[in-house]
Amino acid sequence: MIRKPAVSGQFYPGSKEGLRRMISEMILLDKKKKKAIASISPHAGYIYSGNVAGAVYSSIELPDNFIILGPNHTGIGSPLALFKEGKWETPLGNVTVNEQLANLILEKCSFIEEDPSAHKYEHSIEVQIPFLQYFISSPKIVPICVSHLSYPQLEKTGIELAHAIKEFGEEVLLIASTDFSHYVDQKTAEEKDSMAINKILELNPEGLFKTVMEERISMCGVMPTTIVLKTALELGAKNADLIKYATSGDVSGDYSQVVGYGGVIIF
Repeated sequence: MIRKPAVSGQFYPGSKEGLRRMISEMILLDKKKKKAIASISPHAGYIYSGNVAGAVYSSIELPDNFIILGPNHTGIGSPLALFKEGKWETPLGNVTVNEQLANLILEKCSFIEEDPSAHKYEHSIEVQIPFLQYFISSPKIVPICVSHLSYPQLEKTGIELAHAIKEFGEEVLLIASTDFSHYVDQKTAEEKDSMAINKILELNPEGLFKTVMEERISMCGVMPTTIVLKTALELGAKNADLIKYATSGDVSGDYSQVVGYGGVIIF
């Protein structure tokens, strides 16, 4: 099964040369790289959020295997939908799904189901992949699309996902794909997003979930980020660094209605 790109030529350039050129302008060659357990990266069009994503991926010693969790914007498919086998196509070539790791996740995780339908039109995972391809010759991925779940379900998934990764035995980077506040003014975005980011930096998945719900922060990927935080803790994470924060207003010049983008590494 080959999953065709849904937003190539829209969120990022549709040609190999154009895409490589754009990514090359968004990475930081002098950034000191760290081994990380997890990262948080935005998923808007590259013109708006690519510099944040580029800074994140420039900061990590990237392994060969990645579990990418992103929110389900389309509403299609299971609440926790895993794409189990085949390849994902981008203008930079095809990326293989790690079937061995995918099967372990399906075996260990109570709420995760195999469901490629959730991924067909979803952009949140797709936009992360060209960055991996830029740095790694043959990355392997396990994509998981996340809809609305209760905190106990997210916590249990995080614990069980950590068991699967431990059994897999190879180095894996978890990626949570999320944007932060949507269509609020710059001041509101900075205030609200700092509340959520502080909970991430505290490695507090329940605190993040509660803060986003109680403060009504329009963080589309709070569910995948909560899972990734819990999984990272189970895998021994002790620290998190905010790599970069920006908003769409920094590009458009319109600060009356912005989307917030935060890049974090967890180690």
